[in-house]
Amino acid sequence: MAEAGTKARSDSGTMPGAPIGAIDRDDFALMAGLHRRALMLHCYRMVGCMEEAEDLVQETLARAWRGRHTYQGRAPFRSWLYRIATNLSLDALRERPRRSLPVARHPASLAGQPVPASINEPIWLEPYPDALLPPDERDPETILATRERVSLAFMIALHALPPRQRAVLILRDVLEMPAAEVAELLEQSVPAVKSALHRARATIAEHSHVAETAPRSAADPEHGERLARYVTAWESADVENLMTLLRDDARFSMPPIPSWYQGREEIGALVRNTIFRGDAKGRWRLLPTNAGGSAAFGLYRLNDGGSGYGFYAIQVPTFAGGLITDITTCRNTRLARFFDLPEHLPV
Repeated sequence: MAEAGTKARSDSGTMPGAPIGAIDRDDFALMAGLHRRALMLHCYRMVGCMEEAEDLVQETLARAWRGRHTYQGRAPFRSWLYRIATNLSLDALRERPRRSLPVARHPASLAGQPVPASINEPIWLEPYPDALLPPDERDPETILATRERVSLAFMIALHALPPRQRAVLILRDVLEMPAAEVAELLEQSVPAVKSALHRARATIAEHSHVAETAPRSAADPEHGERLARYVTAWESADVENLMTLLRDDARFSMPPIPSWYQGREEIGALVRNTIFRGDAKGRWRLLPTNAGGSAAFGLYRLNDGGSGYGFYAIQVPTFAGGLITDITTCRNTRLARFFDLPEHLPV
């Protein structure tokens, strides 16, 4: 309630009776903090990594406090924060490789080939937890648009763009800022912003074959039953049951392993010979969560000695037409805290 009740005053750029430069740290922290989740999502879209986005938000709010006397009130306070966050993100991206996922980097591998070594450089996109979405992006009326704008599929296409084009597309098409406001924010002309947006949209369209999206699963009354079957298949190491849930051309990847696999038979052979190899019943546990507007899971692996389970990955299965089209398992143990998942589970 406090967030909704103070939205108007935060967008105006002032607290009641006081210019921003005159308010104390606590009031400034309250006002800026109303935008923290929106800034986190914005920085995530820009850099594709949860920890980097968190650091950028911290620096954005710190710079805003230090530079509060420079805020003139010509634009909404929210836009001023976005300007700081966007420019910090652009600076960070000059020093970092472009992020993506295996399906967008090279052709599919074959299950009979050796699994390549992990690439642990910061080149992989990460999923975004629904619990950290701003309140207005979790509203039932906007959840479908939210899903399309924060899904891994969208992020693959978004990160095919050069950083400045990426910023323009996010600011114009996602945040729906006017062209003139974006031009001022990025210190560009309006024609330059329009040109960048045109090129960005064309690139996004070219990547639609990789960045496949699916209709909202919540509308499917049998979706919960399919998710339950999926969990059972993993926890009981039932390859055949898992295969019945896959579409013929489904994809499977586990970054930071750079390979990916396509087709029910190839995925079945890979899973049978690696993930479910040997006596695998009970090797895996799945805890439900949500990422990118859809169902996801915290994946846990049984520790050596069987003393418990350790967090292994965030797993995002994508459904379309009642079948799984993609399973992306992001193996980064630091993601557990962003999804509010425990690091360990008892047997």
